[in-house]
Amino acid sequence: MERSDREPLVRKTSSSYHTFPESTARRLDREYLRSLHNKRLYLAVFAAVLGNFSFGFALVYPSPVIPALEAHPNPALRLDQHTAPWFGSVFTLGAAAGGLSTMLLNDCLGRKLSIMFSALPSALGYALLAGAQGLWMLLLGRLLTGYAGGVTSASIPVYISEISHPGVRGMLGACPQIMAVLGSLVLYALGKYLWLVLDWRWLAVAGEVPVLAMVLLLCFMPNSPRFLLSQGKEDEALGSLCWLRGEDTDYAREYEQIKDSVRKQSRRVSCAELKDPFLYKPILIAAGMRFLQQLSGVTCILVYLQPIFKKTSVILKPEYDAALVGLVRLSSVAIAAVSMDKAGRKILLFVSAGVMLVSNLTMGLYIHFMPASHNGTVANTTLVSSANLPAEPTNYITLIPLLATMFFIMGYAMGWGPITWLLMSEILPLKARGVASGLCVVVSWLTAFTLTQFFLPAVNAFGLEVPFLFFAVISAGNILFTGCCVPETKGRSLEQIEAFFRTGRRSFLR
Repeated sequence: MERSDREPLVRKTSSSYHTFPESTARRLDREYLRSLHNKRLYLAVFAAVLGNFSFGFALVYPSPVIPALEAHPNPALRLDQHTAPWFGSVFTLGAAAGGLSTMLLNDCLGRKLSIMFSALPSALGYALLAGAQGLWMLLLGRLLTGYAGGVTSASIPVYISEISHPGVRGMLGACPQIMAVLGSLVLYALGKYLWLVLDWRWLAVAGEVPVLAMVLLLCFMPNSPRFLLSQGKEDEALGSLCWLRGEDTDYAREYEQIKDSVRKQSRRVSCAELKDPFLYKPILIAAGMRFLQQLSGVTCILVYLQPIFKKTSVILKPEYDAALVGLVRLSSVAIAAVSMDKAGRKILLFVSAGVMLVSNLTMGLYIHFMPASHNGTVANTTLVSSANLPAEPTNYITLIPLLATMFFIMGYAMGWGPITWLLMSEILPLKARGVASGLCVVVSWLTAFTLTQFFLPAVNAFGLEVPFLFFAVISAGNILFTGCCVPETKGRSLEQIEAFFRTGRRSFLR
């Protein structure tokens, strides 16, 4: 072994050095994690992820609403094949704008206040949808709820990662995805069972409830200790960590580690510093994961789920299929939350991308080779208009698209769904975390907007199988990207992960 390899990376002792993989430090870390009280931490996470519940609710709002608006008696509200894609995709445009603004909000207001700020456009957007008298109100309502979703997408994962400890950060990092799935599932349930009694506008009214609950609960929750330290509020940061960990724990040791890490990154990131691999590598990895996550087609499939099932003539009614897919998605994210801190992030990403690859390939080949009488691809019938046609399944082979979609959602939800959000908040350095998380959300939702906007025209021009085959190719790319670029962060503190990118020593992550 060369002499330089035997020398310590940090030449003088500091509190952050002792967090690295030494036997004594590891023993102290394990004892500390076992002594922690997590009830208040769980409460703070629950308050925050109510924003993700609202996000999931708003994201799939078009799925049951588009068929109703296409048949609406009022011409001012009626959707056609030109306006329906905009009703589905403008949400993602708003989300991109929300992510862009969060690049400033996260560092100016802080993580908690940024989440609370999202309630304003969300409540206004739902109000516009509930009282819509024209197409412009529908689109503006979708744009505002999308903007709120973009803010929460960039703020909530960062808030959760900064208040969590390594023992539960993987599980809690999956909570935003769990609540988003639960919000979508509730939307499907309300869209089915309240539809016959209440007007579709009440779906938008129901979306106001989690927004108000989120604001009320967050009023009593602490801000991120790391953010408070970055603002020079040491006493408040210490009190926040004490509240989260418990007064009878050795939280002062963790506080000193965080303080030491924040001190090293006290200055704001400059353009010249972006050339440093410590900054640009994690940012590129996080942005690349968000780009590939959306290119896998999940937003298109969720937004147009019921029309897709109509066109493929699955054996169940589309609204039942959508709810069934939602249940599969929820259970898969729950499995990921439990196994993330045990199996690790990378193995779940590999399995997730493999399942998505097989599912998308199966769906594309089924649509391409099955006769039109089986998959509903009749001439002169667009994907949106087919949602209003009665389903006429011919035999049980029409279960294939349902099963393929269920496995796709299961694969996505157990890996590339929750872990992409978690890794974004874990690997981004503190000094660039606010700006970079917003940038990642902008990349994500601009990609989603482009896909959802051109999904229906592509289907009408080339057939439904072409997008699914494209998504299969992207899923294969996800496997390569995971193997070549993504680090394993299981069981590591945020300070240790930053040290890995700063030094390049993989021993920090073992």
